[in-house]
Amino acid sequence: MPKTKEIVLGSSLGIRNTFHSLIAILTTLLVVIGIYLTQDIGGGELSQETNVTSGDPLSSKCDLFFGKWVFDNESYPLYKEKQCKFMSDQLACEKFGRKDLSYQNWRWKPHHCDLPRFNATTLLERLRNKRLVFVGDSLIRGQWVSMICLIDSSFPSTLKSMQTISNGSLNIFKIKEYNATIEHYWSPLLVESNSDDPIHHKVLERTVRVKAIEKHARYWDNADFLVFNTYLWWRRPVMNVLWGSFEDPNGVYKRVEMLRVYEMALRTWSEWLEVQVNRNKTKLFFVSMSPTHERAEEWGGSNGDNCYKETNMITKEGYWGKGSDPKMMHIVENVIEDLKTRGLNVQILNITQLSEYRKEGHPSIYRKQWEPLTQTQISNPNGYADCIHWCLPGVPDVWNEFLYAYILNQ
Repeated sequence: MPKTKEIVLGSSLGIRNTFHSLIAILTTLLVVIGIYLTQDIGGGELSQETNVTSGDPLSSKCDLFFGKWVFDNESYPLYKEKQCKFMSDQLACEKFGRKDLSYQNWRWKPHHCDLPRFNATTLLERLRNKRLVFVGDSLIRGQWVSMICLIDSSFPSTLKSMQTISNGSLNIFKIKEYNATIEHYWSPLLVESNSDDPIHHKVLERTVRVKAIEKHARYWDNADFLVFNTYLWWRRPVMNVLWGSFEDPNGVYKRVEMLRVYEMALRTWSEWLEVQVNRNKTKLFFVSMSPTHERAEEWGGSNGDNCYKETNMITKEGYWGKGSDPKMMHIVENVIEDLKTRGLNVQILNITQLSEYRKEGHPSIYRKQWEPLTQTQISNPNGYADCIHWCLPGVPDVWNEFLYAYILNQ
């Protein structure tokens, strides 16, 4: 029988058992409700109506990213892992031996509205003769794979194609009937770096050219929808910054504190957007930090453990692991706010908090291992468990439901 249960991510209010405190609380609630009903809730919010394609004015709004996870094994997953021809072995947890599959059955429910049910045909009508391009690292590549899988099962294989160009940096999924493409471009730091090779990008010292972005941007120029991320590859105290080219022996290198370099890179990105983006055509999105779950002690587990063997989500409201850096998110918000003052809107897909709860959603050991495991690794699965990426079907499908909702509301 289908099961439905809710993990409510809200706090309880302790009320003292006195008449006067009860009156005070009721009065406060009435004031808050009055303010809520009269205020104009700002950007990043959508109509409560699930029929967002109607084009009617937004009569009721809500914050899509504030809600709860609801267990729903009747409607979810939205596709089957085995049925997606383009599934990545890095994310195919069931294929590589994972037995507990309940991570596939969680639906995100905003508190004051419903996400529209994903419909591949409806999305492709909006993407007809258009390009949807995901730009960034392996996490946004996972979101790209998720989007392809959401669409794949709805169309015969003869109507789809996959093309890889630019030494593997650009992957293009095309739905021929709609002349629509859904693409991923590998650019983990957005600006140029010594990690730009999509396959061979492991380096001891990461170096960026904070003022150089054109090499990458020419591949996503003129897209209709651009979805960016950059976070994971910045997680180190300092970075090497290069003034000059990688081929120039006279280039100047300097070690700079990471947050400063991150801001410089995002400023370069924003300057490119301001100059190059057609405001009447291109819609812009930025995906916030994807959380990691590499230290179990952060959620009450044992020291030295991580997401390995986890089968339940975190239920503590507002849980925030140390792997997510608020300072970096504030930089993103400031850069995007500055763009807004100059007439260019970038919608943040704020996936961080809702994903923080999903410690059980990672591949852990259930993925393809690109190199043979040593006996030491085999004896200690915690040591090679992937607690960064996400199993599919799973959490990134919800990220795409957000994206789908915004595209329908364009």
